[in-house]
Amino acid sequence: MPSKSIDHAFTARTLTSAASDPTYAGALSFMRRKFTKSLKGADVVVWGIPFDAAVSNRPGARFGPQAIRRASAIFDNDPQYPFGADLFAEMSVIDYGDCLLDYGNHQKTPATIEREATKILKAGAFLLSLGGDHFVTWPLLKAHAAKHGPLALVQFDAHQDTWHDDGKRIDHGSFVGRAVRDGVIDPAASIQVGIRTHAPEDCGIAILHGYDVEEMKAAEIAEAILARVGTRPAYITFDIDCLDPAYAPGTGTPVAGGPSSAKMLSVLRQLGALDMVGADIVEIAPAYDHADVTAIAGATIAMHYLGLLAVRRRR
Repeated sequence: MPSKSIDHAFTARTLTSAASDPTYAGALSFMRRKFTKSLKGADVVVWGIPFDAAVSNRPGARFGPQAIRRASAIFDNDPQYPFGADLFAEMSVIDYGDCLLDYGNHQKTPATIEREATKILKAGAFLLSLGGDHFVTWPLLKAHAAKHGPLALVQFDAHQDTWHDDGKRIDHGSFVGRAVRDGVIDPAASIQVGIRTHAPEDCGIAILHGYDVEEMKAAEIAEAILARVGTRPAYITFDIDCLDPAYAPGTGTPVAGGPSSAKMLSVLRQLGALDMVGADIVEIAPAYDHADVTAIAGATIAMHYLGLLAVRRRR
């Protein structure tokens, strides 16, 4: 016990060190990573975006980053399943805290998110963002496309989010259509997984509907994603309502008939061949959650992103 410490989020001496906090105590950064605003030496930056003013149904996703961090404490620095390794042994990961947003002036939100994301990307780090509602993906996509060019979008979701807007709306249901029209994503290399609602247009994006996903094996879903994206730089966005409400009740627009967390996590673990340049997990609204079921799923999805990056670095 004397060799151990607590509050690793503040006391960590290096960015690759393991934590020894009890799962029930200590400062709740994401997976006990060091809280810092310094980007020096960071391979990966975990960043919260507590915004939910764009929702069309139940609000509350502004508390998503807090919930994900709290749930991530269950990862106790043993080798993480299914990657079988300490993800932070050779990959420096920091928790950059949250984006500061003016709750009384939402029109400033997109530019604020894009500006801060651009700063992080210019430092050379991979950006893993914790939402927030799905609108936050719009400025994140813009920042990533400015660096990498038009992106292949891999979207896990119950909704297409391709409803038309005027280019100015703060709306979590139209950002994908806007991204296609503005050339931020390439629809010919993009795919949506788990869709269980209808929108007026698909914008040329491939869709694996909910019933397709139910009948396919995880390996088949992963193969379809990899075939669609090819070698293009890919951004993965995971709306937690992709999962059935049985596995993710804590969200604003739940839709029955979705896949299990086990199946979608199995899909994610098989996406190592993707040139993943950015990722997010969004729409976790803890006020509607039970026993942190949804937050745990979201934290595990985020951990899988880190696992894919760690495996890629080892290779």
